Amino acid sequence: MPLPFLVHSSAAQPIFRQIADGLRASIARGTYAAGDLLPSVRSIAEELGVNPNTVHKAIAELEREKLVEPERGRGMVVRGGTRAMARASGDEAVLAHLIEAARLASAAGMSADKFDQLVRRAQRASATTQPGGAP
Repeated sequence: MPLPFLVHSSAAQPIFRQIADGLRASIARGTYAAGDLLPSVRSIAEELGVNPNTVHKAIAELEREKLVEPERGRGMVVRGGTRAMARASGDEAVLAHLIEAARLASAAGMSADKFDQLVRRAQRASATTQPGGAP
């Protein structure tokens, strides 16, 4: 199954963070449910064209958040009851990005209305760039 997210090397956000956010969102949506195995580090790295160490760093972040855990002989398994936790973590990640974007907008002298327009535009653009058109 192909990954339900993409990474962009030109984005300001580090690649490992994009991967962690993508996996976290996939857990929150139930794409990876409790008990499911995440794809291997190697397969994620190959699919996204990134270094396996970058993927490992992203998965280690999810492990620290207690969303996944290693299962000997199987790989990284999504923990039970993590969907709500993943949503909350995802909310915090989005908020952090919005705060940074709001700081940039403020420094550029942008009005709140213009910033809101750009947020809505970004939402529409992301809906067309995600695999399957999912926002």
